[in-house]
Amino acid sequence: MQSIRNFSIIAHIDHGKSTLSDRLLEITGRKDPRKTDISRLTDMLELEQEKGITIKLQAVRMLFKDHILNLIDTPGHVDFAYEVSRSLAACEGALLLVDASQGIQAQTLSTTQKAQNLGLKIIPVLNKIDLPNIDIAQRTQELVQIMGFSEDEIILASAKTGQGAQEILDAIIERIPAPTGNPTAPLKALIFDSFYNEHKGVVASIRVFSGSISYKANSTFHLLRHHSSFSPKEIGYFTPSFEPSASIATDEVGYIATGVKDIRLFTVGDTVSDKPDTDPLPGYQTPKPNVFATIFPVDPDEFKELSEAITKLSLNDASLSISQQRSPVLGAGYRCGFLGTLHMEIIQERLEREYNVSLVVTAPSVEYEVTKTNGEAVSVHNASEFPDPSSISEVREPWVDVDILTPQKYIGSIMDLCQQSRGVYLDTTYFSHTESFAIQYVLIKYSIPLMALVTRFFDHLKSISSGYASLDYQPSPYKPADLVKVSILINSEEVPSLSFLEIRSHAEDRSRNILKTLKEEIPRHQFKIALQAAIGGKIICREDISAMRKDVTAKLYGGDVTRKRKLLEKQKKGKKRLREIGGVNIPQKAFLATLQA
Repeated sequence: MQSIRNFSIIAHIDHGKSTLSDRLLEITGRKDPRKTDISRLTDMLELEQEKGITIKLQAVRMLFKDHILNLIDTPGHVDFAYEVSRSLAACEGALLLVDASQGIQAQTLSTTQKAQNLGLKIIPVLNKIDLPNIDIAQRTQELVQIMGFSEDEIILASAKTGQGAQEILDAIIERIPAPTGNPTAPLKALIFDSFYNEHKGVVASIRVFSGSISYKANSTFHLLRHHSSFSPKEIGYFTPSFEPSASIATDEVGYIATGVKDIRLFTVGDTVSDKPDTDPLPGYQTPKPNVFATIFPVDPDEFKELSEAITKLSLNDASLSISQQRSPVLGAGYRCGFLGTLHMEIIQERLEREYNVSLVVTAPSVEYEVTKTNGEAVSVHNASEFPDPSSISEVREPWVDVDILTPQKYIGSIMDLCQQSRGVYLDTTYFSHTESFAIQYVLIKYSIPLMALVTRFFDHLKSISSGYASLDYQPSPYKPADLVKVSILINSEEVPSLSFLEIRSHAEDRSRNILKTLKEEIPRHQFKIALQAAIGGKIICREDISAMRKDVTAKLYGGDVTRKRKLLEKQKKGKKRLREIGGVNIPQKAFLATLQA
C-alpha cells in the first residue's frame, strides 16, 4: 500500500490534460511513442479527439520507480461536475493543470476547491510553456495570488514536447500521500465510472477503500445504494486496455465486468460490497438531468433507426434519460434529459455521426415544479404538461449559483448580462492588490435561473468579455416563478405544437420572434391569415400574413364603375367565406424555423 499513488488531473477544457496523460503513459511504458496513429490515448471517442475535450473518463494503471500510479481521469466540462467529484473522491492527490496562454478559469477554481475539501494534495503545473509570446512570470503570479501556492511548488511543463513530465511523475511519488485503507475491514469499493462493453456487459470502474476483491466462480457482490446484487464475469486493471487479474487489493483501482446489460444499476457514486448490510461510502447522488429536449428524425420513416441508435447510446450513458413522445407535426421522437447543454450537443453529434441519423432537436427546456390547489405536486417539462392556470397554487423553477472569473475591466458588462438574465447578485471577490500583478481578476457570484443559463448565456458571456471570462455553476434550491403558457393561434385556432412556457416578463419578446418567423415561413393564401400569441384569453402580440391579390377587374375594358364595384364586392365576400372555412397549410420548415428561433 505504501507504493500506491492514486491521483487525478484537474484542468479546464483544452488546457492539455489528455496530452499530458499521453506523455505520462509513454514514460511509464503504457503507450508506444512510435504509434502516431492514435493521439490522446485516454480520449477514445472521435468527438473527444476532434473537440479536444474529455467526455468519457478513463482510468490507467502505470508502473514507475517501483510504484503503482493510478491515474483516474476526469471529464473536462462543468456539466459533468458530479462525475468529477466522484473521481476526486477516489484519489489522494491531483495535478492542477493551468494553460500558460489562457490562465486560471472559473471551473479550475471550483474543482480545486472540491479537491481541497476532500483533503487531496494539489500539485500545480503550468502547461504549454513552449508556446510563443506567453508571460510565464505573470501566470506563476496568478497561481500564487489566486490559488495560494508558493512559487517553488509550481512545475513548468509542456505536455506536447514532454518537458517537465518526468518531474511531474517524481512529484506524484514524493508529494501525494499513500492511501490508508484497511485490508481487514469489510469490502467497500467506490464506483467512479461505468460503461457498456459488448462482450463483458456493464463494466464498473472502482477504487477499493477497504477489504479486497477476489474473483471466484458464482461469487456475489452487492450494490449498497441500489439494493441489488450481481455475479462478476471478470475483474482486473486498466492498462489502459483490460488486464484480467485474480484480485484487486485494498486502495487499488480496477474494474469489475458484471455481465449485466442495464447500466442504470451501476450509477457513479454507488458502493460495491460482499455483504449487503455494510454501510455505503458517503457522497452518493442520484443522477438528475438538468436540461430537457425532444429529438425527432427529420424523416419520420427513420424513427426505427433513431430508436436503435439512442437505445445503444443510452447503454453507455447512465445520466441520459429517454422516453418516447409523439408530435402531430414531427411524428414520433424521444424526450431526453441531459446533464447540461454540452451533454445535449454531444449526444446529438454522436447520434448523427456514429449512427448516421438526421435529427431535429427542440429548444432546450428545464424541469418546473408545479403545486396544484389540491396540494398535488407535478413536474412539468413542456407546455402540453402545464396544468390549467386556475388549478395552480405555485410554480417553481430551478436556479443555479454562478461563479464568473474575469479580468476587472469586463465586470460592468458581465453584471449587466446577469441582471438581464434575472440574476440576483451574491458577492464579488478581488484577487491581488500587488503592483507586480498586471491583470487584476475578479470572481463575481450570482444566482440566476437555469433556464436563462441554457439559452445562449455562455455565448453572450464570451462575446462581451472577448473570450476572457469563464463560468462555473452549482445547483441551488428551486424558487417561485411567474411562469405562463403562451399559445400560438393561427386564424384564431391554437396550434399545440407551437405553444411554449415562458416567464411572463419575457413572454411578449419571445412571442414576437416566433410570430415573425412564422410570417416568413408560412406561404401566402387566398385570404388574410392572423398570427397571434395569447396567455389565457389575452392576446399579447399579433402579425398578419396578407392575402394573395388577384386583379378581378383586369378583364374589364370599360363600362360603368359599378361593374368594377360588383366584382370587388363579390371577391371580398368570397375571401371572407374562404377565411371562415379554409385551412392554413403550415409547412414543416415553419416548425423547424420556430425551434431555431
